[in-house]
Amino acid sequence: MALIDLQKVSKHYSAQKILTEVDFHVDEGERIVIIGKNGSGKSTLMKIVNGTLELDGGRRITQNDLEIKMLDQRPEFEEGHTVRQAVEAGLKELNAAKERYNELSLLLAEDFENKILLQEHEKLSRYIEHHKAWNLDDKIERIIQHFDLKKYEEKPITLLSGGEQRRVALASLLLQKPDILLLDEPTNHLDVYMVEFLEELLLKEKFTLVFISHDRYFIDRIATKSIEVEDCKLREYSGGYSSYLTQKEEYLRTLQKQHDNLLGLLKRENEWFARGVRARLKRNEGRKERLMQLREAAKTNPAKIRKMSVELQREAKHFNRDKSVNKQKMLFEVEDLSLTLGNKELLHNFSTRILQKDVIAIVGPNGSGKSTLLKALLGRIEPTSGKIKRGEFKVGYFDQHREMLDDDKNLIETFCPNGGDRVNVRGSDLHVYGYLKNFLFPREFLDKKIGVLSGGEKNRVALALLFTQDVDILILDEPTNDLDIPTINILEEQLTNFAGAVIIVSHDRYFVDKIAKKLFIFKPDKTIEESHQLYSEYLEMEKELQELSEMEKEATVEKPKEPKREKEKKLKLTFKEKIALEKLPQEIDALEEEIEQMNICLADPSCYEEKGITALAAELAKLEEEYEAKVEELLTIQEKEEEINNG
Repeated sequence: MALIDLQKVSKHYSAQKILTEVDFHVDEGERIVIIGKNGSGKSTLMKIVNGTLELDGGRRITQNDLEIKMLDQRPEFEEGHTVRQAVEAGLKELNAAKERYNELSLLLAEDFENKILLQEHEKLSRYIEHHKAWNLDDKIERIIQHFDLKKYEEKPITLLSGGEQRRVALASLLLQKPDILLLDEPTNHLDVYMVEFLEELLLKEKFTLVFISHDRYFIDRIATKSIEVEDCKLREYSGGYSSYLTQKEEYLRTLQKQHDNLLGLLKRENEWFARGVRARLKRNEGRKERLMQLREAAKTNPAKIRKMSVELQREAKHFNRDKSVNKQKMLFEVEDLSLTLGNKELLHNFSTRILQKDVIAIVGPNGSGKSTLLKALLGRIEPTSGKIKRGEFKVGYFDQHREMLDDDKNLIETFCPNGGDRVNVRGSDLHVYGYLKNFLFPREFLDKKIGVLSGGEKNRVALALLFTQDVDILILDEPTNDLDIPTINILEEQLTNFAGAVIIVSHDRYFVDKIAKKLFIFKPDKTIEESHQLYSEYLEMEKELQELSEMEKEATVEKPKEPKREKEKKLKLTFKEKIALEKLPQEIDALEEEIEQMNICLADPSCYEEKGITALAAELAKLEEEYEAKVEELLTIQEKEEEINNG
């Protein structure tokens, strides 16, 4: 039975229809992403699920005593609360339940046959278990640390920035663990390390979740189902972003020619995703296999761990060699640059050269100094020490505050300041509407004032305006914030086709992977590491190095030696494992063949139309899950066998 069920639900604002007779349900354990253009009705659907928006038609049915909590874009807190008090504000019921549980445990120790006390004790136990609240104090501390709130915990919540306040609100909701958690752009204002922690927590604690996000790696890892809002209707796709791409592409093939442009864009996105993920997996395969082989054997051998760590670092250095073409025009030459903000040192003795075709992403934790480095390159702030030599070139700058826009002008005045309705885009003379429809603006928007547009719409205007400028370098600070996925796809295409240099600051791993050819990575020691890796690959390698470091620390602690006979007894394959070792390779090969045939069918309209795209995609997801489980089982047995053979 569904936790919540929307039946034939409709919603409109004045004459504008948002949702028309849509059905939607949430089952326990589902993690549903809502996808669609800005303004399509994603947030409206979320508010209807939350019960905070009145319906114009249809029914909303929920289970009794269902607890639904939502992360608002602008959270509200009790007046006078510190950060820690705000984080703990929603935990009163859980703390009370734990206190009563402990009281009942003492009472039952003396009267263990009291049925009334036993029933209450069991009910409280289930409640505490559902909310994963047995070690609540430890969880509070861990979440505060991972969301970088520890330094603010005694500070009044009102003194924090909007992004910091959203982190506080998110931390509180995660600790409360409601029956259904609703998250609107949860990764905004989180750096990649915070996003990774959030992913692990949501998966480990089996949250039931409905969320909106433009972070495509986050969607792909978290979502079990994708719901697209389009033309006042909902369309359901199984799985996360990669499954959505495949199923959506096949769906568009069946539609009229008006969708050809979108289909082309989606096809390129799908091809990039598949190619990028496969390539990364192939590159990492050998390294990960070696790491797995070390996990058990190396726990007692620091030398082996150190050797693996050195190999990983050598592999990282392979990517960090300067691959630039020296004949290119030099834009920036940075010598021993140091930057300090207030009393906080952000960067120490950084030297580099930025050339005319470089595409660079500046990445690192929140507050590390990424935007400050951009401002130093632009000449808006002076270095603490060192110098920046700038060549002769023109810059196009996109900042988080959209400073290039005038709220009192409409779109025509913004793009055609000298009159008329034509705009020059990199040498092509275009009608302003013909250009703006590429950024998903309908014709009726041309007369709208910038000031009445939403944040996402203003970002689209600013980006469209940026690409009309005749510049040699584009510098963009968090360009994907407030953008929907279709607009991010357009931005990526524009940046890919741009002939000059590009420098971006972004936490969006997928966006950085797709665009950047070089990384400037802010490190904890206030230096910058340059790398030519994919950002997601760098993060994986960084995680593995950290894991090896922890393994080395464990291995250096002396452990009592195990008697030889006992060790031999432990390191012996069971009969079941021996049978599995023989059968699993054939089963894996058969599954690979089945998966390949399924993908061939999904690419053939005569095949998928007969069987149904949704049913095929669901079957494919099930096969891939079974395949991964069998591969994992085989690797575990092979690892054990190798350990036995090595004595």
